[in-house]
Amino acid sequence: MSATKRSLYSFTLEELQDHLKENGFAKFAADQVYNWIFKRYTFDMSEWSNVSKKIKDHLTETFDLSLPKIVWNGLSTDGTRKYLLGMGDSNTVEAVAIPAKNKRLTLCISSQVGCAIGCTFCHTGTMGLTRHLTTGEIVGQYLAVTKWLRDKVDAEARLTNIVYMGQGEPLHNFENVKQATRLFLEEQGIALGQRKITLSTSGLVPQIEKLQDFPPVNIAISLHAAHNNIRTELMPINKAYDLQRLFDAIKTIPLKAHRFITYEYIVIADLNDRQEDIDGLCELLDTKVSKVNLIPFNEYPESKFKSPSGAKVEWFQESLINRGYICTTRITKGADILAACGQLKSEHDKLNLWDD
Repeated sequence: MSATKRSLYSFTLEELQDHLKENGFAKFAADQVYNWIFKRYTFDMSEWSNVSKKIKDHLTETFDLSLPKIVWNGLSTDGTRKYLLGMGDSNTVEAVAIPAKNKRLTLCISSQVGCAIGCTFCHTGTMGLTRHLTTGEIVGQYLAVTKWLRDKVDAEARLTNIVYMGQGEPLHNFENVKQATRLFLEEQGIALGQRKITLSTSGLVPQIEKLQDFPPVNIAISLHAAHNNIRTELMPINKAYDLQRLFDAIKTIPLKAHRFITYEYIVIADLNDRQEDIDGLCELLDTKVSKVNLIPFNEYPESKFKSPSGAKVEWFQESLINRGYICTTRITKGADILAACGQLKSEHDKLNLWDD
């Protein structure tokens, strides 16, 4: 993707209408362009039969029309697919398509190249931060994976859900993630529902306090510990924004009726899987607006932490349910291709496949 031109895939419909009108073109042409890109996933302009040559020439000259390149993909035994996507500057990110029942297909997308947060349990955290992804690169992951699935798997394939749980801290890249979310919600475009998008954050307090200015999607907080000493060990961000500051900020999040905040909790053997951790969670969380999603730790090379036993996770879940909480356990998917939660990291050893 171009470093100088704005991506065509970063415009809301209204913005594209305004741009075309300002440049002497019919406003309705934006609807036609949007339909080809976001409904038909057709990026070859020669197929845009109802769009004039003048408009196509203008778009080509003015905007970046490239998509992230799928450099590599891997298929897990459970049907999960991981993609390594290359950007125009040769940086890469990973995205994961996760199948579930009722034809649900969730795309876990990245918001940054690497991550600055440095969570000690997370493979991405070992990369450090290279840069933010642009709006076009975030939306481009969705478009590129959809096109790949339609070309190679099923002509009717559709990604039904999005979770901002790939590489990066989404709220660190606030404006680009906000704009991308607007595009995912655009009724004349991709048209995902608000409940189909989940924004996850490690607890970047100043940005959480700005969520009043963010589209009303699902919110997930990466909590992972109920005590400051353990959370700081797992998440260095807790040194700056401890549990008291985090929960003060969470209280400012506007919640629609019947909405909950999901608290992600990675269960690590012999660290945060004790009775005192359950008691601590119950002191922090309001049963009326809180869901707890337990994530058994997924081991990766060089990790110092260990996965808990299935029995320990089941006990932890039942204990919270008995205390009145909605509590689920995430089924680990894609671990055999390092596509599970916390395992994503741009794999530079695969860059020799770039031109394949």
